[in-house]
Amino acid sequence: MASLRDIKNRINSTKSTQKITKAMEMVSASKLNKAEQNAKAFVPYMEKIQDVVSSIAGGNTGADHPMLQSRPVKKTGYIVITSDRGLAGPYNSNVLRALYQKVQSNHSSADEYTVIPIGKIGRDFCKKNGMPIAKEVTGLPDQPDFAEIKEIASYAVDLFGDEEIDELNIFYNHFISAISQKVTEQKVLPLTDIDTEGQKLTSYEYEPDEEQILKTLLPQYAESIVYGALLDGKASEHASRMTAMRSATDNADELIDDLTLSYNRARQAAITQEISEISAGAAALE
Repeated sequence: MASLRDIKNRINSTKSTQKITKAMEMVSASKLNKAEQNAKAFVPYMEKIQDVVSSIAGGNTGADHPMLQSRPVKKTGYIVITSDRGLAGPYNSNVLRALYQKVQSNHSSADEYTVIPIGKIGRDFCKKNGMPIAKEVTGLPDQPDFAEIKEIASYAVDLFGDEEIDELNIFYNHFISAISQKVTEQKVLPLTDIDTEGQKLTSYEYEPDEEQILKTLLPQYAESIVYGALLDGKASEHASRMTAMRSATDNADELIDDLTLSYNRARQAAITQEISEISAGAAALE
């Protein structure tokens, strides 16, 4: 049985850890609020650019672009969004498991795919499992700007444009609420899934012409999909870390209660033992 000093040390140690997890929960809650605002603020831009692209691509204008055309898939590119740090519950493991299962089921050779990991956790996972890495990004801030992701997004789009890959997918955690995130796979390129069914297409006047507009607009649209997924993933990361730290704080509470109960029982047993020894000593003197 542990001594009173050992139990007391464990109680103090757990209380110190609890203070850390509580502080981390509060920090993550603050970051979540900002990240959620950023993700929601980006939605109107995505909706508008999709409206313009849909109107050109689905408006029977005769405009054409390689990014709108499917081709035989010889090599696939995957962007996977993870965090640079742990202590975020299942945030990283869920999305990496989805990527791994996709690779295992769809590819028999490393020559058939390449991965662009965003975040140290994803990078380390890909290296550990021998996945080919085309380019990596680490050290992004908690509230990233588009300029900080444009290089990697442009690089991924150029891989498709140069026909080094024939399709590009992205894996990330979609933010639903503070307690719910869903692993999502989204096709970035080719842009064959632009939904125009049931949508009233807006009529635009183009200068110089539709094809020139598409040449500029489609890469921006694909880059925006990547950036939107990153904002979504960041909100999910902070939400998952906040939930994980809250759970850790609650578990620390339960452990402190159990240890305090054990401490009181051990202390009572020690007092009882001392009383018994005093009584036995007094009886021996009679």
